[in-house]
This record gives sequence, structure tokens and C-alpha cells, in this order.
Amino acid sequence: MTTSTRGAAQAPAVLVLEDGRIFRGRAYGAVGETFGEAVFSTGMTGYQETLTDPSYHRQVVVMTAPHVGNTGVNDEDPESGRIWVAGYVVRDPARTPSNWRSRRSLDDELVQQGVVGISGIDTRALTRHLRERGAMRVGIFSGDAVAEDAALLARVKEAPQMAGANLSAEVATKETYVVPAIGEKRFTVAAVDLGIKGMTPHRMAERGIEVHVLPATATAEDVYAVNPDGVFFSNGPGDPATADGPVAVMRAVLERRTPLFGICFGNQILGRALGFGTYKLKYGHRGINQPVQDRTTGKVEVTAHNHGFAVDAPLDKVSDTPYGRAEVSHVCLNDQVVEGLQLLDQPAFSVQYHPEAAAGPHDAAYLFDRFVSLMEAERA
Repeated sequence: MTTSTRGAAQAPAVLVLEDGRIFRGRAYGAVGETFGEAVFSTGMTGYQETLTDPSYHRQVVVMTAPHVGNTGVNDEDPESGRIWVAGYVVRDPARTPSNWRSRRSLDDELVQQGVVGISGIDTRALTRHLRERGAMRVGIFSGDAVAEDAALLARVKEAPQMAGANLSAEVATKETYVVPAIGEKRFTVAAVDLGIKGMTPHRMAERGIEVHVLPATATAEDVYAVNPDGVFFSNGPGDPATADGPVAVMRAVLERRTPLFGICFGNQILGRALGFGTYKLKYGHRGINQPVQDRTTGKVEVTAHNHGFAVDAPLDKVSDTPYGRAEVSHVCLNDQVVEGLQLLDQPAFSVQYHPEAAAGPHDAAYLFDRFVSLMEAERA
């Protein structure tokens, strides 16, 4: 429940973690209450893209950068049609936005979209707590929603957990739409929307690809109805162990040996399709500064991430799968988490991060070119 009330900064607010840790501050954005999984993002910039990333559905995002909101909100940078985070936590909100593209303040945008947040707390202490204890359920309460600590903690413990959550269909498009190629059309790609960001089909369109974006519930028949040269599986929220439908579609694509590219949730779907397991990370990777090594070239990339689950695949050996040999192609240098998979006997690969990088570095943009090369080779 939220009430979009101006002057939220004067209202008291409290953040309650499911293990009983409590932080007190001031309301930021809408006044009311919200629940979700507490996670932290290490990005120093790009808060507008973070807020509108569908992969953050049902998550309360803690910003590790202390000062947030400097550039306000514009109408060009959103990655989807709305804010998806369940709640927002910042230490020091900007008093006044200052940017030539700004149309309104971040506070006003949060109020307008009913997003409950909290400011004025020690986000460094909160981030350290989540690193040590792991991502967990959380509630933010402000204004009239503030009550006795024990009552608020009980309500947090009643909230659903992220493990076992099937969320892709909640954030994906309901109807197929087309993003036309920029310039001459070279290829057609069927993109299964599991929570796709707007920049992703744009990156493909820049390379002459006409992208047909399909709902998360699309079948293999829906995918091949567009006569695709390649198939793409997007990022998205939730537990990949629940995504049986997309896994079935992925296996149908692999059986037909169509060039295939997956990112983030799509990487986890490929892992499941190949027979690997998935698991929940302690606190996940979220931010625009994660070091990943491309094992196929040896290069190290600075990459943008947003994931709380990962693929359980062997790092140092080639695995036999029903669709040929597979190997781990990318690995996170911080913790050795699997960051990419590739098949050696057919044109299919995936990465766990966001090569569209909005916001973020562009080190991984070559992956879209790699996808194009697979489609060129198949056509030849």
C-alpha cells in the first residue's frame, strides 16, 4: 500500500530485515510500505536504468553510491515503461537535480509511480550486512505504516521469498512487437522476452537485425512462426528453476540447431536446457563494474550485472550434453561464478551479464557481433 504524498522527506521511515536488523531514516519517494528481497547495486551511475530494469521486479535495491539523484530523471534513458524495483534505498538524495536532459527529480518520479523508499541510513553498513548474511527479505515502512518493530518484523517474514519465484511472465510483454532494423535489414531474430531491457533489441537493430519480441509464454511454434535466422533469450527476474516453459522452448531451438544467444536469465535457461543445475548466490552480482574473463580470448571485460542465481557447471572441463559438447566460456574473476556457456558442436552461446550495458561499460558489445557471425555462418 502506498500513498503518493509530496513532502515525503519529512516522514519517518524504517527498514526492517528478516533477520531483525533495523535501520531508521526518512521516507524517500512514496509514503507507505513495501516488501521484497534486499539486494545492493555497486553502480556509481545509471540509477534510472537500474530502476526500470525488469530483472529487479520484487527486489528492494540498496544503492552503494552515497549520493543519488544528481541528474534527475529524463524520458530517454528508461529501459522499460515503468519502474520495476519494489523499493529504493539511498543514503543522501540530491536536493536539486542538475542536468540538461532532466525533466523532473528522482523523488518526484518515485512518488508518481508509487515506489516506497528510504533515505538517510548508513547504506555502507547495510551493504556489509547483506554481504555477510546474504540477500534476504525486507520491508520499508514510512508515515502511518510505521508500527512496533516486532509487528513489522512479523510482516516481513510473511513476505514471499525469491527462491521458487516464477516472475518472467509478470514483467514480459503480453503481445508480440517488432523492433525494425536500423538501415538495411540483414537478419530476423525471435527474442523471447523474460524481462527484456529496451536497449537490447536496439543493439541488435543497430546491426541490421529485425527483432520480433515475443511474450515469455511463447511456444516453439510461436518462435518459428517469424521464420527467424536466430533466437534470443533475454534477462529477467525470478528463480530459473521455475522456468520450465522457456527451457522447453530452448531445447526445441537446440534440436533445430538455430543460432542462439542468451543473456542473464537466458544464460540460466541454457544451462538448464543442457542439463546443468542452477543455484541462488549469497548476495548476487549487481552493478556496472564486475570483472569477467572471456576464456575464448583471454580478455578481461568490465561488465554490467544484475543476477541472484547462477549456473552450476564445471569450470575446467568440456561437458557432454544432449546437444553436443559444452564448456564454460566466461567466468567472474571475483568469485569464479559461471558467466557464460557455449556449445562446441552447434551455434549457441550465452552470458550471465548485460552486454547492452545501459548503463555501464561497453566492453562486451562484441557479443552481439558474435551472434551476427553465427547467423552469417549458418546462412552461408
